[in-house]
Amino acid sequence: MEGNWRWVALTAVAPLSWGATYWVTGQALPPDPLWGGVLRALPAGLVLLVLPLHQRGRFLRGPWWWRAAVLGTLVNGAFFSLVYASAQLLPSSVAATATGLSPLVVLALSWPLLAQRPRLASVAAALVGLLGVVLLVGAATSGLDPLGVGAAAAGVVVFAVGTVLSQRWARRATAAGEPVPSALTMTAWQLTLSGLLLAPVAAAVAGPPPTLDGAAVLALAFVSLVATALAFTAWFAGLARLDASAVAVVGLLNPVAGVALGTALAGEHLSTWQWTGLLLVVAGVVLGQARRRAVRRVVVREPAT
Repeated sequence: MEGNWRWVALTAVAPLSWGATYWVTGQALPPDPLWGGVLRALPAGLVLLVLPLHQRGRFLRGPWWWRAAVLGTLVNGAFFSLVYASAQLLPSSVAATATGLSPLVVLALSWPLLAQRPRLASVAAALVGLLGVVLLVGAATSGLDPLGVGAAAAGVVVFAVGTVLSQRWARRATAAGEPVPSALTMTAWQLTLSGLLLAPVAAAVAGPPPTLDGAAVLALAFVSLVATALAFTAWFAGLARLDASAVAVVGLLNPVAGVALGTALAGEHLSTWQWTGLLLVVAGVVLGQARRRAVRRVVVREPAT
């Protein structure tokens, strides 16, 4: 159990930094979602590729090339652009807490795609966390931009699909005795390929890249290197050792970070009901990691995505 909590703590680095991304994007970056996705993914991928920490070399093999392209398009290219749009169109706390729907989406997809029947503790944790999210955003539901809400919802769906697919492919490969890329290598190529694939789309739709001032460059450095390179490495390393539903519930820390920053830096004030919701989100994370009955699952020995 102690070892499990260590991986939970490492995985939590990702949603906590992602929660900060909404405020940073909304305050310091230009309103250009497509180029925002490119500039977030590509530098992070290239930085990870040059790190001397790859366990089996820096290159993928066989079907992992197209799998990395698919996962990168979903979890990085599409998701980053949708997050960027929602952060520009919605208050940072609302944009962040909208991701609280992801545990339910992951639970729903894990059953048909991973043969992981949702456990009572995971369902209860997701519902408790979702109730917390509802309370958090309830006071801000009027006057929200429908495009921002749609972008946030679409981001939840594409990220959940990518999360479940990453485990499905890794577990199938492990069961078949096929080599599985390390989390670092796979994450690096997902980010790099997604940036390369999204760049021509951004150029065709939005024109040349936006001009960045000093504050925007610093913001982009945080978003790309901390909230992407570091965060996604931690996220996929956790995915290799924790089941999808457990990782998804840890993802509820995303809105916690978003609300905390909105309160501390943007002067947003939380009502009593919103503070209650924040506590419920934390309770959902704890409940999702409580000791549960063992379930039949494939053990992934190498970090994978």
